[in-house]
Amino acid sequence: MLRGLEKVAGFSPFKPDGAFYVFCKISKAGLDSTTFAQRLLKQAKVAVIPGKAFGRDDYIRLSFTISREQIKKGIGRIKDWVERL
Repeated sequence: MLRGLEKVAGFSPFKPDGAFYVFCKISKAGLDSTTFAQRLLKQAKVAVIPGKAFGRDDYIRLSFTISREQIKKGIGRIKDWVERL
């Protein structure tokens, strides 16, 4: 998941320390985390948690509790969506 997110333009993911989620900086996207998450869900069908819920409105949180195949599809959708911003 981390390697895939590193390929998304403007994303800066942080390596998790044993957790099942990744925080990813999205400030270069030009959207606050809530708007980013809402649009990503509506337009790309990928759900993420806005970082605002954790005190960081320039981040999103992604969970990797699903299959590798689903993660790859989701990252591909995120990448394509971000490129269209």
